[in-house]
Amino acid sequence: MQLKIMPKKKHLSAGGVPLILFLCQMISALDVPLDLVQPPTITQQSPKDYIIDPRENIVIQCEAKGKPPPSFSWTRNGTHFDIDKDPLVTMKPGSGTLVINIMSEGKAETYEGVYQCTARNERGAAVSNNIVVRPSRSPLWTKERLEPIVLQNGQSLVLPCRPPIGLPPAIIFWMDNSFQRLPQSERVSQGLNGDLYFSNVLPEDTREDYICYARFNHTQTIQQKQPISLKVISVDELNDTIAANLSDTEFYGAKSSKERPPTFLTPEGNESHKEELRGNVLSLECIAEGLPTPIIYWIKEDGMLPANRTFYRNFKKTLQITHVSEADSGNYQCIAKNALGAVHHTISVTVKAAPYWIVAPQNLVLSPGENGTLICRANGNPKPRISWLTNGVPIEIALDDPSRKIDGDTIIFSNVQESSSAVYQCNASNKYGYLLANAFVNVLAEPPRILTSANTLYQVIANRPALLDCAFFGSPMPTIEWFKGTKGSALHEDIYVLHDNGTLEIPVAQKDSTGTYTCVARNKLGMAKNEVHLEIKDPTRIIKQPEYAVVQRGSKVSFECRVKHDHTLIPTIMWLKDNGELPNDERFSTDKDHLVVSDVKDDDGGTYTCTANTTLDSASASAVLRVVAPTPTPAPIYDVPNPPFDLELTNQLDKSVQLTWTPGDDNNSPITKFIIEYEDAMHDAGLWRHQAEVSGTQTTAQLKLSPYVNYSFRVMAENSIGRSMPSEASEQYLTKAAEPDQNPMAVEGLGTEPDNLVITWKPLNGFQSNGPGLQYKVSWRQKDGDDEWTSVVVANVSKYIVSGTPTFVPYLIKVQALNDVGFAPEPAAVMGHSGEDLPMVAPGNVRVSVVNSTLAEVHWDPVPPKSVRGHLQGYRIYYWKTQSSSKRNRRHIEKKILTFQGTKTHGMLPGLQPYSHYALNVRVVNGKGEGPASTDRGFHTPEGVPSAPSSLKIVNPTLDSLTLEWDPPSHPNGILTEYILQYQPINSTHELGPLVDLKIPANKTRWTLKNLNFSTRYKFYFYAQTSVGPGSQITEEAITTVDEAMASRQVDIATQGWFIGLMCAVALLILILLIVCFIRRNKGGKYPVKEKEDAHADPEIQPMKEDDGTFGEYRSFESDAEDHKPLKKGSRTPSDRTVKKEDSDDSLVDYGEGVNGQFNEDGSFIGQYSGKKEKEPAEGNESSEAPSPVNAMNSFV
Repeated sequence: MQLKIMPKKKHLSAGGVPLILFLCQMISALDVPLDLVQPPTITQQSPKDYIIDPRENIVIQCEAKGKPPPSFSWTRNGTHFDIDKDPLVTMKPGSGTLVINIMSEGKAETYEGVYQCTARNERGAAVSNNIVVRPSRSPLWTKERLEPIVLQNGQSLVLPCRPPIGLPPAIIFWMDNSFQRLPQSERVSQGLNGDLYFSNVLPEDTREDYICYARFNHTQTIQQKQPISLKVISVDELNDTIAANLSDTEFYGAKSSKERPPTFLTPEGNESHKEELRGNVLSLECIAEGLPTPIIYWIKEDGMLPANRTFYRNFKKTLQITHVSEADSGNYQCIAKNALGAVHHTISVTVKAAPYWIVAPQNLVLSPGENGTLICRANGNPKPRISWLTNGVPIEIALDDPSRKIDGDTIIFSNVQESSSAVYQCNASNKYGYLLANAFVNVLAEPPRILTSANTLYQVIANRPALLDCAFFGSPMPTIEWFKGTKGSALHEDIYVLHDNGTLEIPVAQKDSTGTYTCVARNKLGMAKNEVHLEIKDPTRIIKQPEYAVVQRGSKVSFECRVKHDHTLIPTIMWLKDNGELPNDERFSTDKDHLVVSDVKDDDGGTYTCTANTTLDSASASAVLRVVAPTPTPAPIYDVPNPPFDLELTNQLDKSVQLTWTPGDDNNSPITKFIIEYEDAMHDAGLWRHQAEVSGTQTTAQLKLSPYVNYSFRVMAENSIGRSMPSEASEQYLTKAAEPDQNPMAVEGLGTEPDNLVITWKPLNGFQSNGPGLQYKVSWRQKDGDDEWTSVVVANVSKYIVSGTPTFVPYLIKVQALNDVGFAPEPAAVMGHSGEDLPMVAPGNVRVSVVNSTLAEVHWDPVPPKSVRGHLQGYRIYYWKTQSSSKRNRRHIEKKILTFQGTKTHGMLPGLQPYSHYALNVRVVNGKGEGPASTDRGFHTPEGVPSAPSSLKIVNPTLDSLTLEWDPPSHPNGILTEYILQYQPINSTHELGPLVDLKIPANKTRWTLKNLNFSTRYKFYFYAQTSVGPGSQITEEAITTVDEAMASRQVDIATQGWFIGLMCAVALLILILLIVCFIRRNKGGKYPVKEKEDAHADPEIQPMKEDDGTFGEYRSFESDAEDHKPLKKGSRTPSDRTVKKEDSDDSLVDYGEGVNGQFNEDGSFIGQYSGKKEKEPAEGNESSEAPSPVNAMNSFV
């Protein structure tokens, strides 16, 4: 079957509007060829709020297209602006752009106002926005007398800035007298209003140069406030200062310097209100004082802070939320906290909205008798008011047109005729701004025409999409059919994709896709066709990649990069270091497959990337180079020589003298040479310079001298180990004055302005002057002229400026030295140039070749050398993204700049975003600056793979199902074709089960998986896919719920009666065993040791009462049984730490933790008396209470 393209059907709402209205609207996306009659369209205009530089001419842009070419008129402040009556105002030919020449005369303030441009032809009139023109202002600070500030250590402080009000507002920063930014921290920081806040001051804050600067970027000026002096002192110093300086010092001493809880310096009170517009950046600020320094926290009382749009600035004292919307309204609370307390402040935020488009009106092309609609739908807060104009006139007072009917935000056209052609303006406005859109209705009867060039050749890499263009126009809108081959074989919908703009897409081009394709366009007025050709190429691949390398400093390293490519494509191999160009160093050399780095240095470490580029694709591979230090050399064995001594000057002449000396000890390493240095006490006292070197065997040197120098000499000896310390200085010797024998070096001539020549040179030093009264004779003349030399004698300076020179002309320059004795020899002339001016011509023939989805190559023709008007430094490319192919909304994107040095006429643009429209221009650069920009060139990048989905959440788990919710990728890099979901179960040993694949349509953001196992963990892998291939994946895990019936059958053993009874029986058995052990231990009554003490009492031992409960050095057995516990205060351990084990294995030693005692046969304890004298004093500090089962149990707790 033949593949036809027809406008996609759209479901109609109740209202009975015929389907043909929507079919006709499809053509509105097509541009009307400029050779066909059409109403004007505004193509370029100045911004609504247009701040101008008062030092430059005012240019108010208004460009439009149309057939016939439109004429232009302007209004100013609502009335007609007659530019013919103002000699300073001109309009560019063929354009509506105004140029107001205020540089010759006039003031910018005279032309402040609201301007509006109208472009008109026989088919209608289009109008621009209201352009508010205001000159920028950068006023000075008002004069004020700032008293010094004296503070007690720990107090809070606010240094006010109060900058002058400029247009646009100034950027504030604090610096010192040396133009160094003042350090800021959690304690010291700058507020949004520019003031400098101190939560508490410290002695190191003392300084006299706290200076607030205001930078006005529009006029590139910086204004400075008077310096503020701050002194931080202790309480005693403060009292003394108050007594001595009370008359002229400002004191901030109301608060104590003791530690205190936080209070807010800004904002004041407990509550405040903030209003912000939708789409702006919301900035909330809280700065607190206190000691210690408070920490700031932020919360939103009625919700969470948006994760991806919330940023903290100024040490968390400022909360910023980007791209605010109405949902960000609410109460925000900042909390200041330190060790002594906390304080809260609530900021109530209200988000309003200037009007923004929901549906902007689009140009409408209809054939006679057709129907159509213009829709203008906008939103805002408050709700914007919609009003219509036709050809710049309110539609209520415009000429009546029977073919149109107004229905609120929609105009309905029925049975249009050629007279229905007009330009309609839709204005949506509220208190915060307005939107104005022009949309024309053009009634034409045109047969089809194909706008794509005939026999266009498309070259595509295999297995990638191929897009064959068939741009068309016709009224009524044509239908499109595609055929392949000369025999007209039809294309099938299941293999090919037809886009509404006529483009044929082959999703995966193969070798057999090569051939000729024919596009046919038809409507009731005729037919047109066009042939294009497709070639499929092999991809470029790197078959040998560079490898990771670790090399020693000073060695050589080589990276290999071998490429395989289609034989019809010529690859370009490019090496990068850390994603930038290789250093301009001869140590780096490249050939076809290798990069070699010789004499490796520490800075050479990094990532090296090999990129192979063809006109269709590219491939790259990287490797890391790590540089390490070489193996250290062993320490020297011998020492350096001792310094020479006994220096003597003989044969003293005008220009020479003989120096002799005695060498010092060489310290077992022969002296290889002597180094002689001199000091000029007249010109450079204390500075020693090199004079001469002689062999280590000499002790005399004949030295050449310069005139007018007061010489002293010293000598150093050197051996293989090193150099000695210097000798003592010789006596001084002053030579006579003479004329200079040399002229200044580094003579240059470079202009700083287009009409001057700045001659500079390196002055002679005092040693080179050869006498008093050093001056310079400066001479110059044009190189290519017949003028005589112009000369002037200047003092001992290093620069002379020649004014009134032509722009960038070569000059011959001479600088000759002279002094009171005479002139130096005649100097050689050097060439210089007068000042440069901005280049006059833009590079021409700018071409763009898209290499791949992220890389493009730009070529241009060089400008004529004479138009450079200076030293050519290179070419600069400005490029920016104008529109993403997958997003129709436009937003401002900052321009990026790449500079190519020298005479290059081509360059690569890396880092482009796939599937996007870009524009660029090229400018030539000299030492003065940039020349005019070339005409903007547009290009677009092909699709790429998408980023990972923004989020993946598992919700609503049940027994056998899980529901997945996700957000699309933040960077689709093309049109999403589908999502791929892979998942597999994870068992209790963390082993993964079989993997299940599932494809999900691209328009879904929620999917429920059913028939899953209950109480099972699953791991999910999820990614999006474009026609190029799959993107990055995001993973998540989730568990299905437990079967409640099975869960109810599981019993907690700890709650069962039989288990509790068993544990009680075990505890009772252990208690009985312990009681038996203690009864056996106490068998036999008193300890025999005690009886021996009574019979052989030592007079040195204090008598002990049995009823006082103490036993001196020995202890009751129950305390010994507790030896496995930490010893209590007053307890003792047997000195020999030994135990005589009984026949029974059930020894009490087994219950201890290494504390051994000895027992008699009857079980009595003798541990403390084994091998000790009886006269050891008793301590009497332990309890001898009777053995108790309770104590025994405590010892095991």
